[in-house]
Amino acid sequence: MAIDPKLLEILVCPKCRGELEHRETEQALLCHSCRLRYRIEDDIPVMLIDEAEAL
Repeated sequence: MAIDPKLLEILVCPKCRGELEHRETEQALLCHSCRLRYRIEDDIPVMLIDEAEAL
């Protein structure tokens, strides 16, 4: 099962409200403005700033 494309359209970075790049092979969402990587676990994005990884 993959993330719903409609969900991906409305998700934004919780820190800067910028666009996110979906990297399906990495199971992650990337914010290039903040240089943060939000992981996806069991098809659920973990959109917590404290849980994000620096790029």
